[in-house]
Amino acid sequence: MATDKKSAEKEYTVEEKLSTLYQLQTMMTEVDKIKTLRGELPLEVQDLEDEIAGLETRLHNYQLEIKEFDASVIEQKNKITESTGLIEKYKGQLDNVRNNREFDNLSKEIEFQGLEIEFSEKKIREFKDTIELKRDEIAKIAETLSGRKGDLDQKKSELDEIISETRQEEERLREKAKKLEAAIEPRLLTAFKRIRKGARNGLAVVYIQRDSCGGCFNKIPPQKQMDIKLRKKILVCEYCGRIMIDPELAGVDEV
Repeated sequence: MATDKKSAEKEYTVEEKLSTLYQLQTMMTEVDKIKTLRGELPLEVQDLEDEIAGLETRLHNYQLEIKEFDASVIEQKNKITESTGLIEKYKGQLDNVRNNREFDNLSKEIEFQGLEIEFSEKKIREFKDTIELKRDEIAKIAETLSGRKGDLDQKKSELDEIISETRQEEERLREKAKKLEAAIEPRLLTAFKRIRKGARNGLAVVYIQRDSCGGCFNKIPPQKQMDIKLRKKILVCEYCGRIMIDPELAGVDEV
């Protein structure tokens, strides 16, 4: 069976191989057109999804920070309560001092706790100001997030509609391409795919146009043009590496 298969592969002429390659190129060009029809939508959808994920992360982080600042406010209020209690305690002890030294010590403690209260009140104001700023940022992010989600829904809807309209045609083209690929020897098919991947416009097989390569438009010497028309061997452009065929094989008039 292996020998029969190998013999069957050898039966394909160079012309048949070139013709099959060009048909495959035509199929894949149509698939490329469908992808072009979708345009930048897949990338736009991905960009919006990434941006939304980033905004949601920032929103979550700001909400956590607000909780931390709220906890800090409570902590400072507890310190104020503690210092207020100590001041009342020390003031009560002033009536029972036995000498100036005890009076001075208690006075200093009262003064110190007063400063602690002022410091805590300052920290509370700072924390509350920061919380307000964070809440303003959260409101802005939430508004932006809502807009981006609306944009994403619209882009996804557009993309789904285009995919729905073109899916059947793309599947039909890919099925045809798959059958053509089965008729091409693996080494040649690999070369075709490699050339196509490296070509800016996805063209791996081109025909002669105005005595030039149909891919890079560099001039082709007359003798090489003649060799291409004879279809005795597979020839590539010496400039861009694309496989070249004559216009007749491509089914177009001489140009």
